[in-house]
Parts: sequence; structure tokens; C-alpha cells
Amino acid sequence: MSEHEYIPANADPVARREEPGRNLAVLVYILQALSFFVGGITGLVGVIINYVKLDDVKDTWIEPHFRWQIRTFWIGLLWTVIGIVTTPLIIGWFVLLGISIWIIYRIVKGALALNDGKPPEPQ
Repeated sequence: MSEHEYIPANADPVARREEPGRNLAVLVYILQALSFFVGGITGLVGVIINYVKLDDVKDTWIEPHFRWQIRTFWIGLLWTVIGIVTTPLIIGWFVLLGISIWIIYRIVKGALALNDGKPPEPQ
């Protein structure tokens, strides 16, 4: 298979819900959303799940979701640290607001695409 060819999602939405990789992706989106309320620890748990199970979803329609979630975690962590460090300069508050909105957008976009059986970004 080429780099961006994946095994497509099952056309039957009921069968799609029973795929274990899909259920893990749902769990990670939930953990990422919960990280706003528990200080980020659930986001860390979610990215660990992504890395541990990445080989299991290789070349499936779920793989782009795992990669999307991994990128969301690391980019979110980087900009959160930058925002925290720069809060004394006031700009940090705007950085934290911006990264929060960006993370929420990615969680929602990814979860909606997962529900539709599609990758979170155009392939």
C-alpha cells in the first residue's frame, strides 16, 4: 500500500462501531476532552494508548485518527508550555486561549469524522 492508502471503513455503521480500533479512538478523543478538567493527565493517558496501539491500526481507516490525536497532543503541549511561560507578559493568556480553541476544534473535527467513518483530514 502507498503511504496514504488505508483500508476503508466498513460501510455498515453498526459494524463500524464494533471495530476495536475505532473504540480506542473514541476513548482517546474522550480522554483528550477530559484533559481540560483534570489538568491534562488524561491527555497523556490518551497519547500513550495511541503509541501502544498504533501498530494494531496500521493501514486501516483508524490510523489517520491516531496520528491526528498524537499531533494534537504534542502541538497542544508545546503551545500550552509556551503560553504558561509567557503569562507574565500577558501574551501567554492569549496563547492559552488560542491553543484551547485549537485543541477543542481538533477533538470535535476528529470525533465527527470518526463517527462518519472518514479520516479527520482530507487524504
